[in-house]
Amino acid sequence: MSNINIERKNGLGEFIFFGNYFYALCVLSLSIESSLQQSIPLNSITFYVLVCSATVLYYTYAYMHEISIKIIFWGRKIRLTAPATYNFYNQRTQWYHRNERLINTTQLLFLLITIFCSLYLILRKFHQIFSLQLSEWIILLSVPGVALLYYGNAFFPIFKINLRKSGWTKAFFIGFVWAGVVTLYPPMFYQWEHNLHYDFTLLVFWYFVKNWMYISVLAIMFDIKDYADDANKDLKTFVVRVGLRKTIFRILLPLTVLGLVSFSVFAHQTNFSFPRYLINIIPFLLLLAVAYSMHRRKSILYYLVVIDGLMLVKSLCGIVAAVLFS
Repeated sequence: MSNINIERKNGLGEFIFFGNYFYALCVLSLSIESSLQQSIPLNSITFYVLVCSATVLYYTYAYMHEISIKIIFWGRKIRLTAPATYNFYNQRTQWYHRNERLINTTQLLFLLITIFCSLYLILRKFHQIFSLQLSEWIILLSVPGVALLYYGNAFFPIFKINLRKSGWTKAFFIGFVWAGVVTLYPPMFYQWEHNLHYDFTLLVFWYFVKNWMYISVLAIMFDIKDYADDANKDLKTFVVRVGLRKTIFRILLPLTVLGLVSFSVFAHQTNFSFPRYLINIIPFLLLLAVAYSMHRRKSILYYLVVIDGLMLVKSLCGIVAAVLFS
């Protein structure tokens, strides 16, 4: 490790994307989009602060676990050691090593914010939380449960469960967690804050599946970045199993076209206005363009900006369409 030449350079872009703050922005905007699409009033500020802080906390801790970096936990220094196959010349890895103190400080801050917001919502808002129906408990616990098991070894060292090593299904686990947080949680938490039970309707199910598949496609695209490392670790993702070209033309593009066709049918059945329909298909068209361009190797920052940026584009298009043309 000491022989690794880490460049001393920082930038706002690295801070936002490597620090996972862009993910927090995506969670916030997608949550607002889901509320507007489901005709549910927006949540309290506490809810949005909770999901944003928990997102940064989760992704940062998970990545810290994959590299050799000291974690200061309640005054004790713990060094997590990366796998032997890990690429220490990765641009994001270098950023984490340069900013150990900042990361430890912000992680403690986000942990305290997450705990405070959770307790506030439970004690002050969710007066009937222990009278929830079984279906509500399943929705509430299944999403964080899958999220924790995705990096199982990082959160539960004594267990061997790690959904990230599941190969081709791992992208769908990512999509499931994101879709649950941004599609189901906003209306569900709003109902609870007003002492109401949450109804999982057919319309909610459609929006959930739409977000699930959209984000799963993004996750498959992101696997292209990790193709070499995943192959070395014998992790059978789509790209490792069938190759780059087949992943693009037999998986990414068909899934995107299927999503576009499904949305078109849904828009017709629910009487979307033509302007609203046009705005909402922009993310699908951009997804097709980006998927087609994936046969050329890009930098990690490109994947973070462009691929993850499609989540922000989707949410902004949904918000504009819902506000102006619903």
